[in-house]
Amino acid sequence: MNKVLIIAEAGINHNGDIEIAKKLINVASEAGADLVKFQTFTADQIATKDLKKVNYQKNNTGNNSSQYEMLSNLELSFSDHEELISHCKKKNINFFSTAFDIKSLDLLANLGQKLFKVPSGEITNLPYLRHICKLADSVIISSGMSTMDEIRSALNVFLVAGFSKKNIHILHCTTEYPAPFDEINLFAMQTIGKAFDVPIGYSDHTEGTEVSIAAVALGAQVIEKHFTLDKKLIGPDHKASIEPDELRFMIRSIRNIERALGDGEKIPTKSEEINKPNIRKSIVAKCTIKSGEIFTIENLTTKRPGIGISPMSWDLVIGSVANRDYKQDDLIEI
Repeated sequence: MNKVLIIAEAGINHNGDIEIAKKLINVASEAGADLVKFQTFTADQIATKDLKKVNYQKNNTGNNSSQYEMLSNLELSFSDHEELISHCKKKNINFFSTAFDIKSLDLLANLGQKLFKVPSGEITNLPYLRHICKLADSVIISSGMSTMDEIRSALNVFLVAGFSKKNIHILHCTTEYPAPFDEINLFAMQTIGKAFDVPIGYSDHTEGTEVSIAAVALGAQVIEKHFTLDKKLIGPDHKASIEPDELRFMIRSIRNIERALGDGEKIPTKSEEINKPNIRKSIVAKCTIKSGEIFTIENLTTKRPGIGISPMSWDLVIGSVANRDYKQDDLIEI
């Protein structure tokens, strides 16, 4: 399989502090992620001023301010983006961000971004999708909260615009923070892949790392996972994020699973070929057998090593005549 693209989602876990954002980049780089992803938006472009927070945002921020107020404190300016991109280059990791409005799409395009992510909340935003078509070389679509028909409609926007399916990844996602395990329905990721014949992936909002690792075993080619410096920090996404040690563990586990999946062809491996002679069995003498005696179930048995006649030839050997003397445990020859 192709190498899994691992996106370490810093998102808005910088809490509006550029120095925290840089520390998040450091963590993602040290953990071995392919991309570190932020979120780009302008509060007045994506939310009305009196829009209330959803429950997880209220619970995780500890106050009842509006979404607009919360988002205003988490915006990254153009110069912030430039500073973070520069820091990513120093840390040898690729910068990536999700734009939540058309103005922010243009900001990222002006910074040279060619891969664009459609967040779950924008999958039904036709003007937004069409604008991405003008800017992107490839696209990742997150399908949280979506029906199959909604996914199909969004996908068709890109196909009509001339995108190849190989340049479109659709991520299964459950839009809750943290997402309950009994609402993950990880097999739906495979359903998406079969229905639309596109590369699939998983955007993980669960606690812990096991679902992301399982998703790779089920065919995910992209994994996106929120991470934070500390789950106890105040902010909407910290509690549904993993900490640096967990991120390192997850990425190491995914790379191991990647190696373990192989090509699907069932043949003995190199190490198995070395082990085979000392683990399989051969037909051997159970006791002393004289030349001319008939081989029977009473004077033959099977034992290691497997370098003689295979026990699968048992029926051919039984009833034949010994052409020499055998001691106990001698390999039988016919």
